[in-house]
Amino acid sequence: MIALLLRDLRLSFRAGGGFGLGLAFFLLVAVLVPLGVGPEGGTLAKIAPGILWVGALLACLLSLDRIFALDFEDGSLDLLATAPLPLEGAVAVKAAAHWLVTGLPLTLASPVLGLLLFLPERGYLWLVVSLAIGTPALSIIGAFGAALTVGLKRGGLLLGLLVLPLYVPTLIFGAEVVKRGAAGMEIGTPLAMLAAITAGATALLPFAAAAALRINLR
Repeated sequence: MIALLLRDLRLSFRAGGGFGLGLAFFLLVAVLVPLGVGPEGGTLAKIAPGILWVGALLACLLSLDRIFALDFEDGSLDLLATAPLPLEGAVAVKAAAHWLVTGLPLTLASPVLGLLLFLPERGYLWLVVSLAIGTPALSIIGAFGAALTVGLKRGGLLLGLLVLPLYVPTLIFGAEVVKRGAAGMEIGTPLAMLAAITAGATALLPFAAAAALRINLR
């Protein structure tokens, strides 16, 4: 599993479209929103939690179609399906690799981008915490969507349509954690819901994604 993880990380950096693209998109969102909304700090502070979470969500979405596409094209996916490693484990590893090159950098860079949107000081910790807990769910849900659309022509558009509705609960609770944390309110309930979504997706979706891959490989 470690060898597969390292292989996917190397392919992500060599092929591009992961680490750099996600960060660049996240930065563009943080820069363009003040230009469109206006430079008023009060207005930006109110919408900062939602904007930062939407930016992180869309940045993760950019590279989802690459999770299985390259392996499908060169035949590696067929080898993974017949390898001693269970296909469910391979799905989990690929989702982890996607998070390491997209979700983790976005989480680490989020405080800097929060400055651009005048996020209140009390919200920085909860922004990092919410992204650290919530972005793994984005990757595993995205892996499930990528498994459903692997091998389809122009599957990227269909992937977005399938995945975005599944992202909505994570977006709602993630932004709510940051909003409440920035306001000094109690964040236990939305944080617990966010963690539950990630735990549930991690426990269930690798099996669903593996089943979808087996069907698509027949």
